[in-house]
Amino acid sequence: MLSIIIVNYNVKYFLEQCLSSVFEAGRHIDMEVIVVDNFSSDGSRDYLEPLFPEVTFLWATENMGFAKACNLGLRRAKGAYILFLNPDTIVAGDCFVKCIGFLQSHPRCGLLGVRMTDESGRFLKESKRAFPSPATSFFKLSGLAGLFPRSGYFAKYYLGNLDELETHEVDVIAGAFMMVKKEILDTTGGFDEAFFMYGEDIDLSYRIQKQGYKNYYYPAVTIIHYKGKSTPRKNLHYVRMFYGAMRVFANKHYGKRYGGLYNRCIQAAIGLSAAIAGIRYWISRHLRRSSD
Repeated sequence: MLSIIIVNYNVKYFLEQCLSSVFEAGRHIDMEVIVVDNFSSDGSRDYLEPLFPEVTFLWATENMGFAKACNLGLRRAKGAYILFLNPDTIVAGDCFVKCIGFLQSHPRCGLLGVRMTDESGRFLKESKRAFPSPATSFFKLSGLAGLFPRSGYFAKYYLGNLDELETHEVDVIAGAFMMVKKEILDTTGGFDEAFFMYGEDIDLSYRIQKQGYKNYYYPAVTIIHYKGKSTPRKNLHYVRMFYGAMRVFANKHYGKRYGGLYNRCIQAAIGLSAAIAGIRYWISRHLRRSSD
């Protein structure tokens, strides 16, 4: 059986699309769907329960965060295979069959991720990632990775040197689509609830790899991810939460000394990125004035 766990927070219309695609893809397999709602205020319960009576809905009385909500769903799951899926995704009809087949043919596979695109078909780089070392994070946050997008050194965070259309062993599988055998989670545990949102997928990827398993990026399956719809991005609150999660990860796995170096690299990279943005703004203003 495949157990699909989805955490919802105020995205009932996206979740409706997601669930419709899930049931279409799961027509010929043994499957259960568990939705954990993090105390949505958009009328998700009244809207979704009548539409999907076959779904097990768990209605929280507070927003407990992504990791804790996933673990709540995991405790209810009965399947031999677990899929953590974002509500702002649409899966293809052959998605589950292909992914389960891959896991069955790769016994040392830990986490399995797939190729993700946005609604316009643009490839989402977070489909394949490396662990956030100090240097890797510095290059990403400073903007240097964007200058050398195919470099295995500067663009290591998104593994820019690896072909997006080929299967690869990678470090990090994105939490938007993360399939794993239940028996592995029974050994490693689920998500670390110290992460409220962001970073929990990196942490689980790290712990599973440390157990000797291999995490794979599998582009034979492509899903649509309406990036940022379930978690608003590009605002100060997001930046603080995301980099706060990175600090939690660094302190947990790299130790206090190395974690301190990581945190200094983050701050330096953010400062460099801001300086570059300021220079670009000054140049653009100067050019506009010169053309007037």
